Amino acid sequence: MPDAFPEPGLFGPDNLPYGLFSPAGDPGGPGARRIGVRYGDAVLDAGAAARAFRSPHAGLLAAPSLNPLLAAGRPVWRAVRAELRAWLAAPEHRATVAPLLLPLDAVTLHLPFEVADYVDFYASEHHATNVGRILRPDGAALTPNWKHLPIGYHGRAGTVVVSGTPVVRPRGQGRPPTGTDTPAFGPTRRLDIEAEVGFVVGTPSPLGRPVPQTAFRDHVFGVCLLNDWSARDIQAWEYVPLGPFLGKSFATSVSPWITPLDALDAARVPPPPRDRPLLPYLDDSGLEPGGLDLRLTVRLNGHPISEPPFATMYWTGAQQVAHLTVNGASLRTGDLFASGTVSGPEPGQRGSLLELTWGGRDPLTLPDGGTRAFLQDGDEVTISAWAPGPAGSRIGLGEVTGRVVPAPPA
Repeated sequence: MPDAFPEPGLFGPDNLPYGLFSPAGDPGGPGARRIGVRYGDAVLDAGAAARAFRSPHAGLLAAPSLNPLLAAGRPVWRAVRAELRAWLAAPEHRATVAPLLLPLDAVTLHLPFEVADYVDFYASEHHATNVGRILRPDGAALTPNWKHLPIGYHGRAGTVVVSGTPVVRPRGQGRPPTGTDTPAFGPTRRLDIEAEVGFVVGTPSPLGRPVPQTAFRDHVFGVCLLNDWSARDIQAWEYVPLGPFLGKSFATSVSPWITPLDALDAARVPPPPRDRPLLPYLDDSGLEPGGLDLRLTVRLNGHPISEPPFATMYWTGAQQVAHLTVNGASLRTGDLFASGTVSGPEPGQRGSLLELTWGGRDPLTLPDGGTRAFLQDGDEVTISAWAPGPAGSRIGLGEVTGRVVPAPPA
């Protein structure tokens, strides 16, 4: 228990992200995992608090995963959030709450929900334009469909891992060396990051029934930071004609903290102006602003290398859900869909090394004197972010970190 009630900072009563923890030193099996809510640099044992206050939602908060709470639906999400705010913000409750706050360094954090399906989009016009210019210097930067629909692909849910999980350098095929038609094979030489924002689905939808943009808040529980690691050489060889596969499926790192959508109301902003007419199911004119003013920072071995602005994303989360389900595909509790790489218009706002080094042509020089075109073994990447909160405050998003470890022996 902290000596004093923690200072909330970026994780105060207007934030209250959810996670899953076990006490430090505990093996962390499913039976030992508990739902936690971050408050400052401490974790509230939400199940214990619910029991102490005789909450009608004690059963949901005692579960060893967020999935039951995710599936309970928005009215329950709002009711639970109101209870948490009251328990943590009211001085008269501090004597009850204080023993249930555990220091962050006294717990082990786990993947907070069971991932059902994983979809990755390509929603930044700046990122898509940069990649198009790098890969197709003599052609159009954007493909003809890009301004008409949120492009995406289905990833691998089983390799979504929590922040801090080592990222093993993947092996795979690459383009044949000059003078031969036999593909290269071995550990990737162009391991990259993709700084993204993930959306976590709570309420499912029936098969065959599209989800309109207006129902976004009814289905999406919250957001998290996400790093969709990429092996660019593997991806370049395999992606035609069906898209990413082994170059992307080896690891996707997510933050251990899921920030509720309701915590980000003050961060809502209009998306960038659209310069193409949209089909009715994607037309968001007249709807609540679908963009989010999230300020990301990417650090490589502790050195800031980029500050991507999420407010510049062309396609919103609501449009992504509408497009994902317009063919009748269903949503499931625990679905995770990601924004795609977040990049802004300035060179220092690019969310991948592919862009920051322009395909490896212009390596980064780090403050310690080292250079990087792509990631080396031992490199650690951390993505953090904050958003505007009520009355000039700031809302923090939980960091996502991963360290690259060598490929295993062949």
